[in-house]
Amino acid sequence: MESVSTMDFIATKFADFLTYTGFANVEWPNLAMIVVGAFFIWLAIKKDFEPLLLIPIGLGIILGNIPFKAAGLEIGLYEDNSVLNIFYQGVRQGWYPPLVFLGIGAMTDFSALIANPKLMLVGASAQFGIFGAYIIALALGFEPNQAAGIAIIGGADGPTAIFLSSKLSPNLMGAIAVCAYSYMALVPVIQPFIMRALTTKKERLIRMKPSRTVSQTEKILFPIVGLLITTFIVPSGLPLLGMLFFGNLLKESTKTTRLAKTAGSVLNDIIVMLLGLTVGCSTQASEFLTLDTVKIFALGAFAFIIATASGVLFVKLFNLFLPQNKKINPLIGNAGVSAVPMAARISNQEGLKADRTNFLLMHAMGPNVAGVIGSAVAAGVLLGFLS
Repeated sequence: MESVSTMDFIATKFADFLTYTGFANVEWPNLAMIVVGAFFIWLAIKKDFEPLLLIPIGLGIILGNIPFKAAGLEIGLYEDNSVLNIFYQGVRQGWYPPLVFLGIGAMTDFSALIANPKLMLVGASAQFGIFGAYIIALALGFEPNQAAGIAIIGGADGPTAIFLSSKLSPNLMGAIAVCAYSYMALVPVIQPFIMRALTTKKERLIRMKPSRTVSQTEKILFPIVGLLITTFIVPSGLPLLGMLFFGNLLKESTKTTRLAKTAGSVLNDIIVMLLGLTVGCSTQASEFLTLDTVKIFALGAFAFIIATASGVLFVKLFNLFLPQNKKINPLIGNAGVSAVPMAARISNQEGLKADRTNFLLMHAMGPNVAGVIGSAVAAGVLLGFLS
């Protein structure tokens, strides 16, 4: 009799166990998102598209779409007290983006921008994509706060997109974050065609004078002055701008090299891993596969294209007012988006295709780092305007 009860107990528990397996709970949207995650990983490994971002995000998408029976197991990203939910707080509460900006500041050399301050205007011009996309998002029926979170994708800055959407449109944050990082990774695919379409052969051959040597004093003063100017204009951008310039001061002071190395390497790597993984996990099929997500990706692409085109066209316009020996190669206009240093590399590659001896990388780094500042300022403007 006791043996029969034991067998019944085992059979019952085994039947219950089967109801918890992924095979019993899988739906086609889960499988679709798993394929998307695998595609991201393929792009990272096979095509070398931002592997440090796409591998964590891709695996996170797969991890977030493993089907399971929600029964208080506390394993899903959206379940309180689960490990993934704890990690996700850094995204939802906006902790990770300022720490990423700390690392960016510690790794960035602003010399090209300091040596040629007018390149700040090129970086600022690329932010037109953000505000253009904002207007279109409003026209498509998104609420003002949601439109702002979507529009910031045009800055090609994942951490800024996460920071702003966590404050203004948390319900769309997963789609916005994945969209922003996706377009950052696709910079080498999207930008060259736009750059070639908007410039002539003669313009692509423009040679720029070598930048002057920047003194160490200037490098130390830049993050202090930059912090004061930008945060006095947009105090709401303080978390991002403050950490960006703090990281840069650690680097340029020459007295805190250990701290700068930690911020730019170990700490940054840890945050990027957690950020990418949890952003990927947030794309659970039930939350991600919606019509709004399709609209977000379409608007994100539009914002990114407009931002790239704005930078290139602004340089062409600017050149009308510059003497012949000080003209700017329009190919560096694309670098006004905040994808550092990838956008600057694209400028250099396109320049070398036109002239094998025309190296534009250092010139392009000016608007590229200006774009980082510009996207953070734009986020501060939108946050201050809509709060």
